[in-house]
Amino acid sequence: LLSVWFLANHDKDESCDEAVLYEFLRLITGFIYAYSMERPGVNALRVPVFPQMERIVDHKPAEFSAYRFGREDIASRFKAYAFTNQRRFTRSMLVWWAFQNPEQKLMSLDTRLEIEHIYAKKRNDVTPLSDPSHVEALGNKAMLEKHVNIRASDYRFSDKKKYYEGFVNDKGIEKVGTDNQELLDLARTHEDFTEDDITRRTDEIIDSFVDYLGDVGLLK
Repeated sequence: LLSVWFLANHDKDESCDEAVLYEFLRLITGFIYAYSMERPGVNALRVPVFPQMERIVDHKPAEFSAYRFGREDIASRFKAYAFTNQRRFTRSMLVWWAFQNPEQKLMSLDTRLEIEHIYAKKRNDVTPLSDPSHVEALGNKAMLEKHVNIRASDYRFSDKKKYYEGFVNDKGIEKVGTDNQELLDLARTHEDFTEDDITRRTDEIIDSFVDYLGDVGLLK
């Protein structure tokens, strides 16, 4: 889809209008995320995508007009979706969310990211949440660099904070913290991360994504 857009829109020197490209990337990112939540895989995307390729070749804007989403419907589907670690969609949404923060800086392309449970699984074993499913909720997860390597024994949020921010250990060795700006902000502004924070953050992520779909013209 992106290749077709580039071939149809690049200049003679193979450059393109970056502002126009940016809006196109926002559009297809939103559509692919929302559409593939229940219809994952390349094969499922062919039906809505091929007509857009024809429009692009004809120098018409891609719009997915026949596949726009109802606000309430897409929001309820996201809230009912099980964001398990095994689903690649979970990682995609967490990366998307991290970069909605205007203060988030780019990371090196070779950075290895893992899914972090802010309210740790170990903590849930000791102090169970009122709703056990919340430990796997989208609002309890974030992308964290592998090198941060929070120990399972450091399950309390007060222990996690020093790993997020970085510290010097008892041997004088500096342990570099995370570049995930949201985790840094949480460490600096929260004494604890509770079940209420999980539900609030889940709603915030989903509502922000639905608003994003509206911003790029993908809502009915």
